[in-house]
Amino acid sequence: MTVKRYEKNGAVRRARKVRARVKATGRLRLSIFRSARHVYAQVIDDASGTTLAAASSLDASIKSGGNKVGAEAVGKLIAERAVKAGVSEVAFDRGGFAYHGRVQALAEGARAGGLKF
Repeated sequence: MTVKRYEKNGAVRRARKVRARVKATGRLRLSIFRSARHVYAQVIDDASGTTLAAASSLDASIKSGGNKVGAEAVGKLIAERAVKAGVSEVAFDRGGFAYHGRVQALAEGARAGGLKF
């Protein structure tokens, strides 16, 4: 895929628009990625370019895998790790994915775990 085609890709454009709006808030960013089998989440400090907490459905403590139940468990785990790192408020970066299904389950799990966004 050439660079021009990549930049015109709908998913890439949606992700850029969402990320630009989230970065404008100035908060730490809860970024998620949803693959066909797994769900990944990171709390990122854009000012310093560091990841403060990370969790995924690949963690040994999560038995459900990448389905909605697993996504909710990832949300609770990322919230627990973020609170341990001293983070309580984040901006939710859905990365161009629709707020539905596994993305929504992860967000609700993070809220239940104590993150505010």
